[in-house]
Amino acid sequence: MRIILLRDFENLGNAGEQMEVKRGFARNYLIPQGIALLANKNNMKKFEEIARLKKNKIDRALKNSENLANKLKALSLTVPVKVGEEDRVFGSVTSQVIADQLAEKGYEIDKRQIQLEEPIKALGIYDIPVRLHAEITASVKLWVIKE
Repeated sequence: MRIILLRDFENLGNAGEQMEVKRGFARNYLIPQGIALLANKNNMKKFEEIARLKKNKIDRALKNSENLANKLKALSLTVPVKVGEEDRVFGSVTSQVIADQLAEKGYEIDKRQIQLEEPIKALGIYDIPVRLHAEITASVKLWVIKE
């Protein structure tokens, strides 16, 4: 029986592929689970429409991420911190602090998108990578200054 896979299936194939499988496997498992469609003329059109809509959604998300990345590149954040003797910082600047600063500027970025290797524990200027999309990473300039 000829089918179209709607999503990736281990040891069988990737989404969008057409393949020949045994009739019982298709009718009893793949089609009822929503993993595949029978490869006929109507389902081919249906699958092409689903694929087109999915591609449009991905393209739109990529374009939005590119626009946001361009805005973030021009952005500079300032985080005042308390310091002690010899300019030692009390506490640290974490991804949550940076996310809060971005939220104050009007950018809703999740703290998990901010890619700090470790919390910042010194005064200075830092370039902070922010992963907006699987393919797009923006850099935000962060100034850690005395309070």
